[in-house]
Amino acid sequence: MPKSNSVPQVFENYSLKEYNTFGIEVKAQYFTIISSLESYVALLKAGQYAHVPHLFLGGGSNILCTQDIDALVVKNEIKGFEVIQEDEDHVILRSGAGESWDDLVSYAVQHQWSGIENLALIPGTVGAAPMQNIGAYGVEIKDTFDHLEALNLGTLVVERFEKNQCQFGYRESYFKHEGKGKYLISTVCFKLSKKPNIKTSYGAIQTVLNAKGISNPTISDISNVVIEIRKSKLPDPKEIGNSGSFFKNPTVTSEEADRLISSFPGIPNYPVEASTDIKFPAGWFIEQAGWKGFRDGDAGVHVNQALVLVNYGHATGIQILVIAEKIKASVFEKFGISLETEVNIY
Repeated sequence: MPKSNSVPQVFENYSLKEYNTFGIEVKAQYFTIISSLESYVALLKAGQYAHVPHLFLGGGSNILCTQDIDALVVKNEIKGFEVIQEDEDHVILRSGAGESWDDLVSYAVQHQWSGIENLALIPGTVGAAPMQNIGAYGVEIKDTFDHLEALNLGTLVVERFEKNQCQFGYRESYFKHEGKGKYLISTVCFKLSKKPNIKTSYGAIQTVLNAKGISNPTISDISNVVIEIRKSKLPDPKEIGNSGSFFKNPTVTSEEADRLISSFPGIPNYPVEASTDIKFPAGWFIEQAGWKGFRDGDAGVHVNQALVLVNYGHATGIQILVIAEKIKASVFEKFGISLETEVNIY
C-alpha cells in the first residue's frame, strides 16, 4: 500500500460531474483526493477544514446528488492488493478501499480464488462494498468478508471491524447507520477459497451456461457469464448516466407474500436465507406499474431494466428524484409495497 503523509491538495468549488456515475453537474465546496490514510490524517491535523463536514466518495456509483455539496468531499484512492494469510484451502486477501470492486474480482478470478466471482462488474470501490453489503446472483460480500480497517475520525485511531461488528443486512451495515460519518474505511479483507464453490442457481446463470454448452463451469466461466448478463440488462454509466439498481428488492413476511402471490399469480419471489420472509424483485413492481422506459426530458427509467433510473444527458438530481418518488407512490398504490432507495441521496 502506498504511504504518504504529505497534506493532499484541496480544491474549491470543484465539479463532481466526473465523480458520480449519474453524471450530475454539482459542485463540492471543497474537494481532495487521498492515496493513503497517512495523507488524510495529515489533512485532519492541519485543521483548515475542520469547520465543514467531510463526505467520503468512492466510485460515485451509489449516489444521487440533488444539490451542491457544502462539505469537503474526500475521494478515496487508497490502492493495493496483498495476501496477508494463506493455508491449504484459503487465502485472506487485503484490498485498499480505493480499488475498483471489479478489479478486485478480476484479481481473485485470475488467481483462481473463489467466492466473489458472482459479483463481477458491480460498479464502485472496495471500500463502499461493506457499507452496502453489495450482492448479486445469490452472493453477498458478507459471505467472504473477513475484516476491515477504518480510521475513527474522532480519535484518529485505526480500528479493526470483524464481520459481526459490521451488522450486515440486505444492502445494510453498521456504516450506513450508527457508524455513518464516523469512520473512513481504508482496507477490506476477504477470505477466499482455493477450491471453487460454484453457484449457478440464481438468475440466468445456469441458462446461459447451458446455452454455451458449459456443464462444469470454472469460476472464470461464472465471472464471464455474470458480466455478459449484466451488460445485457444494465446500461453502461459511461454511455447513459445511472447508478445501477435505484431501489432495494422489498422483503416481506410470509403472510404478506401470500397476499401478493394470491393477488398477482406468477409474481417472481425468492426465499430469504435463514428467514421465513420472502423477497420480491422491485423491478417487477416498477415495470407492472408502467414505468419501464418512462422519460421526462433527460430523466427517465431505463428501457430494458425498470430498476435503473437514468440521466440521458442533462438531467438534474432533483428531476431524477421526482421520478423516483412518483414510482414509489405508484407502486404503493397498486401493490401496497413501500420501495426503499438503495442509492444514497445528497
